Amino acid sequence: MKKLVIHGGKTLKGEVRISGAKNSALPLMAASLLTEGCNTLSNIPQLRDIKTIVKLLKRFGVEIKGREVLQIDASNLTSYEAPYDLVKTMRASILALGPLLARFGRARVSLPGGCAIGPRPVDLHLKSLVSMGAHVTLEKGYIIAECKKLRGTKIYFDISTVTGTENIMMAATLAKGTTILENAAKEPEVEELASVLNKMGAKVDGAGTDVIIIDGVESLHSVEHKIMPDRIEAGTYIIAAGITGGDVTILDCNTNHLNALIDKLVEIGLDIKLKNGAVQVTGNSSFRSTDVKTLPYPGFPTDMQAQIMTLLCLAKGSSIISETIFNDRFMHVGELKRMGADIRLEGNSAIVNGVEKLCGAPVMATDLRASASLVLAGLVAHGETEVSRVYHLDRGYERVEEKLSQLGADIQRVGE
Repeated sequence: MKKLVIHGGKTLKGEVRISGAKNSALPLMAASLLTEGCNTLSNIPQLRDIKTIVKLLKRFGVEIKGREVLQIDASNLTSYEAPYDLVKTMRASILALGPLLARFGRARVSLPGGCAIGPRPVDLHLKSLVSMGAHVTLEKGYIIAECKKLRGTKIYFDISTVTGTENIMMAATLAKGTTILENAAKEPEVEELASVLNKMGAKVDGAGTDVIIIDGVESLHSVEHKIMPDRIEAGTYIIAAGITGGDVTILDCNTNHLNALIDKLVEIGLDIKLKNGAVQVTGNSSFRSTDVKTLPYPGFPTDMQAQIMTLLCLAKGSSIISETIFNDRFMHVGELKRMGADIRLEGNSAIVNGVEKLCGAPVMATDLRASASLVLAGLVAHGETEVSRVYHLDRGYERVEEKLSQLGADIQRVGE
């Protein structure tokens, strides 16, 4: 088992380039199941989740070549089953369900796993597919879905769901008639998926709003596409620069996707300058407290909640962080308290009282974004911090110790 060893107190300086967005690459790779011919996707980040979905697609019989540039050909499938041994580690595996059912009329997908951040049921996916004419049963931990031809209908999501919106949007591209998704997720990753589906020959309108309309077509064709930059990785490096009092330019990022985060960071006291496809961040030694409430896009992203909490641990005064998306997304709090943070939990809120300093300690990552918050704490802490279970970090951050080292951090990956 690997761990990261960090000696804190180094000021980060220089430039860092942002990788392709994991949360965009995964649904786009699943969308390749909808087409015959070879799809070419570039700017693919080298992450554990990417490797997992490559294994999953190959299990279906999909031919895949390349690494940073993937050539994906789903012309001749040999299986329609997503087994537990692959799905258990990555929730996004559920995204194979809609495309398989739409194009091949059947799918057998294990109930998904992923980060332990509270219940994230797939009920909305299944309810939507049933309303489109699918016969869906649960058997020994597997979703078994069948339908000769899905039909368009109106679907209202009780909760705004990114994977649910993506899954049903993909399924609807090959359905008979028109599908209307209400209370759809508005995240940039949903917009990019819709754009690529349209390049494939689909008819998707309204992505980026809460109503998406899909007119079904008979077939889709293969495309070439470059994955957009990862907005969560960009946000994490912005905070890394600020929390260390550094001067860092983050390259290859879409600043339009970072508005809610940047507004909060400026309020806290970071000096942020936006350039064309880049962000320059200058930190200081004095941070102001503020309140944060996670919301669906374009609100403050839940995937940045843990990281901004680390920053607010060092702010003057008290801050309140309210988590409205996931029930159990405060598991990093106990680990931050081991490093000297003053945090109290009350229901779905965390009251963060700023302290003078954090101190290095052995800590354990519990999920992907929690691991990022602990790395940030280690960068600024006095002494040595050991972050174990870094396999969580590897699910969403490409070459994190290498990128941070290039900025001047003292960080190493070692065996436990």
